[in-house]
Amino acid sequence: MFRRLCVFLLLSLSFISYSQTTGKQFTVKYIDGFIKTDGLLDEAAWDEAEVAGDFQQYFPTDTLRAEQQTEIRMLYNGTTLYIGITAYAPGKDYVIPSLERDFRAGGNDNISLIFDTFNDGTNAFLFGINPYGVRREALISGGGADLRGFNTSWDVKWQAETTVFDNYYTAEIAIPLTSFKFREGETKWRFQSYRFDMQSNERSVWAEIPQNQLIFNLAFMGDMKFEKPLGKSRTPLALIPYINILADKDYVLENSGIDFKVGGDAKVAIGNGMNLDITINPDFSNVEVDNIVTNLTRFEINLPEKRQFFIDNSDLFSGYGGGRDANPFFSRRIGIARDSAGNTIQNDILAGVRLSGKLNQDWRLGFLNIQTAEDPDNEIASNNNMMLALQRKMFSRSFVSMFLINRQSFGDYDFLEREDDYNRVVGVDYNLASRENTWTGKFYAHKSFQPDDSEGNLSLGANLEYNSRNYKVFTDLVKVDEDFRSDLGFIRRTDILKWGAAVERLFWPKAGPINRHSFRLFPIVTWRPGLEYQRTDHDIMATWRAELRNQSDFEAEFSNRYIFLTDSFDPTGSEDGIPLPGNQGYEFNSFKMEYRSNRANVVSFSIEPEYGGFFNGTRFSLEGEVSLRIQPIASLRFALNYDKIELPDPYPSADLWLFSPKVDITFSKSLFWSTLIQYSNQQDNLGINSRLQWRFAPLSDLFLVYNDNYFVNQFSPRYRSINLKFTYWLNI
Repeated sequence: MFRRLCVFLLLSLSFISYSQTTGKQFTVKYIDGFIKTDGLLDEAAWDEAEVAGDFQQYFPTDTLRAEQQTEIRMLYNGTTLYIGITAYAPGKDYVIPSLERDFRAGGNDNISLIFDTFNDGTNAFLFGINPYGVRREALISGGGADLRGFNTSWDVKWQAETTVFDNYYTAEIAIPLTSFKFREGETKWRFQSYRFDMQSNERSVWAEIPQNQLIFNLAFMGDMKFEKPLGKSRTPLALIPYINILADKDYVLENSGIDFKVGGDAKVAIGNGMNLDITINPDFSNVEVDNIVTNLTRFEINLPEKRQFFIDNSDLFSGYGGGRDANPFFSRRIGIARDSAGNTIQNDILAGVRLSGKLNQDWRLGFLNIQTAEDPDNEIASNNNMMLALQRKMFSRSFVSMFLINRQSFGDYDFLEREDDYNRVVGVDYNLASRENTWTGKFYAHKSFQPDDSEGNLSLGANLEYNSRNYKVFTDLVKVDEDFRSDLGFIRRTDILKWGAAVERLFWPKAGPINRHSFRLFPIVTWRPGLEYQRTDHDIMATWRAELRNQSDFEAEFSNRYIFLTDSFDPTGSEDGIPLPGNQGYEFNSFKMEYRSNRANVVSFSIEPEYGGFFNGTRFSLEGEVSLRIQPIASLRFALNYDKIELPDPYPSADLWLFSPKVDITFSKSLFWSTLIQYSNQQDNLGINSRLQWRFAPLSDLFLVYNDNYFVNQFSPRYRSINLKFTYWLNI
């Protein structure tokens, strides 16, 4: 089965890998002077600029011209791209939840601009703004085929202002050409823009996109043509030093102290398409705290990367294998380690370099090398963490990638086993994307090497998806050998052969409250090759989903699950509970529903109840979230996750609670305060994270971060800290 699927995927290349074009285009005129970015399009040069307009609806339909039109004008000189926007609206009743940068596009008024500067349909820069002049930027990778390729953690310097009128608003944007990467002498970029207008309940796009595709998919773009060829990309050298003062107390280890830390990053442009990032003694104390998750599985939870150093061109390093089962590189492994007791603790990064970007039109290069510190008291070795990746464009939107990962210890440690001296992984991936993104897929083969262990150790996979207006069909096959290992990856489990397939039928009613609805059947089956290919898991899901015209959603799902426990397991995670016996299979059914209201409402909410079997007992689960918007100053959110697990005697039952209220206050577009409280009796922790940020200059910040953690079962202090961090972005 695996070989046949791979052959089918490769044969598909001959007829489904050509770029999509809408035929829309406009000219960007060259000017000798400068534009003052005050939000008023009153300069004479704007009258001469060509208009990119005639926006099309994306929601609630994708077949009509937009009711609320948008006009985009662009000009440029030798250093800057200027953008003038006129966005028409029914009135001034805009939805602006916050004044903080990098807002989410859904549920509020805004417009986004996408630039594919290398015309490859694979990677792009996004800049967005709302009627109050709040900005956001993002990197799009993987052709914008899914949300994993949309990264808002990227930051770059640019200017923008807006002005609100009675039935429209204008935006004036100045983006330094140094914020982009492009070829010298380039005369054309691919371009797209999408807009959310909450007063008319409309989403619109400049280049038409069908609703069965994501609104930022790079297969659907037009062209912006430059009147004169672009010059050389002259990205300045950026130095980003920091100073951090940390006062903390660990109540478990009974120690406390005050630590003064200095370090920084540097960003160096190499040629027109490459970035060199350098970090020395980095500190990530200002990064937002991770959300706690209730884990009822036997496996580790995957949390997203938020550290700025790892963001730029991150797809060159992280976009390999299967994201759920077999990702060979997961950057969050760097900077954490397990101590002698098996606890996960922070492991300091001494220094690192990261080279990434475009070598030319067809080739991309990624190189990362980071050295972590030794910690003999916790039996943690100093390690060098390296990855080399090379990507070659194939046809118009597909590409093949090769990589080498090496994690190697430095020094001679008595506590280090020989098998942990090093771990190396090599691999090749082929990513497929067709003309209109109707066909997408991946084929990959990875192999790991450890001391005295080089036979087998393979991770193989292939998937293929067909996405049309009325049907979605997906199939995926993964095989991970028992001895495959990637110390810098996210490998949920080994010794598996896993197959999944999904068939979804979509319907588009012409009238009524439902915009679209669908039925989906999704079976997943896992076998264990090491147990003579015994079936150890299956999950068969039947789902009905409905998207309403008022931008709310409803979903109902029935699932049948089978789990063969090879080892004993306590799903409640209790300390003294009797685990369910291993070498035994458990089959059970469950039913769940989910409703999500329109996020544009002043009060929005979601609720997801689930009830059914759970191993040899039952489980009732309730997830919910309520948000209150006091725009644009404050937003309040309360999230709840409750699981009631009842297992027959003598096995443990449990009531697991996780709740997390959060308050975000934006005093201005440069001063923000966010407080998150997370309570989890499964993790025996009550955590408080309060973060005050003052952006006193572009991309330069002063942070005050307070963390407090308590054991909840006996309610005693666990760990407390307060950080004062100053960071400054200096272009040279």
